[in-house]
Amino acid sequence: MKTLRLNPPALSQEAVDRRVVSQSENDSAWEAPIRVKRSKPASLSIPGELAARAAFLARLHREDGLESWVERVLRERVELEEFAFREAKKNLTL
Repeated sequence: MKTLRLNPPALSQEAVDRRVVSQSENDSAWEAPIRVKRSKPASLSIPGELAARAAFLARLHREDGLESWVERVLRERVELEEFAFREAKKNLTL
């Protein structure tokens, strides 16, 4: 008795490319476009003295600009805090 195959065999990259090119002019082969909203950047207000200190450190670390340095530092800090939270939670369950 034959078993029914649920998943068809995977196509090679070339086969996928050929199929896409052959269907590129056929509108019925495409799904409706999906609209994606861009997330809005958040603004933070910080005191002038802190901004000056941050700008100095951004230059010291040769960042492209203050904004990219602040983003990197904030991302690192959030990851550190998340790790500490996971570890504390794990220790509480022991």
